[in-house]
Amino acid sequence: MIKIGIITVSDRSFFKKREDLSGPLIRKMIKNLGEVIDYRIVPDERALISQAIRKMVDEVKVDLVLTTGGTGPSPRDVTPEATRDVIEKEVPGFGEIMRMEGFKRTPHAILSRCIAGVRKKSLIVNLPGSPKAVKESLEVIIPVFPHALEIIKGKNH
Repeated sequence: MIKIGIITVSDRSFFKKREDLSGPLIRKMIKNLGEVIDYRIVPDERALISQAIRKMVDEVKVDLVLTTGGTGPSPRDVTPEATRDVIEKEVPGFGEIMRMEGFKRTPHAILSRCIAGVRKKSLIVNLPGSPKAVKESLEVIIPVFPHALEIIKGKNH
């Protein structure tokens, strides 16, 4: 069973000014993939996002970290930068396919800066912040997670 961590990156949700809808949606969509063993909401602060990812991978030992939010071009959107601060290898295909599939629905998908990468033997994937974009993105990439994790962990390769 895959151990999963979810990080919602949102000032408004962190400060309880808006309910987090994307984190619970991710949990629902990946329920057949594994078990969510860690879930947190952090503000749009680069150091705090990086710290949350590191803790999930290094201490909680999750196999897969899914972040949602903070991936656009606004001044407060720093999730990709925070992710790059902690990953050892980037896996660009995840962001590329999410943007390509999203673009089929809206040209605004090209504004997404979602990235993915590996830290130790864990996969970290940034997802957009809106529930609609999370759903559309996860539908495309969920089937890849088991194989990707096997390769990252050195199995079947």
